Amino acid sequence: MKTLKYTVIKSEPQYNTYCKALEDLLERNENSKDSGDEIELLTLLIEKWDAEHSTLNEVNPIELLHSLMNDHNLKAKDLVTILGVSKGLVSDILNYKKGLSKEIIRILSSYFKVSQEAFNRPYKLINPANSHLRNASVMSTPKKVELAYQKT
Repeated sequence: MKTLKYTVIKSEPQYNTYCKALEDLLERNENSKDSGDEIELLTLLIEKWDAEHSTLNEVNPIELLHSLMNDHNLKAKDLVTILGVSKGLVSDILNYKKGLSKEIIRILSSYFKVSQEAFNRPYKLINPANSHLRNASVMSTPKKVELAYQKT
């Protein structure tokens, strides 16, 4: 019976070994399709492991963005160039004052090679207009309207 070269990934060391093997295959075979099936199989196994063990669901999009910026040694001014937006908008996004638009999500996912779903999930924004109010219930109290009656 023939032993399989690759099996379903069951541990992180095995995952790391397969990732390294895939990188090596991709580097050696940039211009040839000799090991296309092997590359496809490794990619499938790695993607399956990633889907089952992903921690991206635990991170809000802005935390993820800060982490990716740190990993790529980027500053806010670099995001201005990458996104093609003002530095004020980048500052507002990084400080939870404005949300990510669809276009910004597309650009970020393309630039960082991350799924759009990683940036397209809900997170809380800080509303600077009401930040001076400590009790959130105060913001939703109905206002009493007094009607002035004219005497005729």
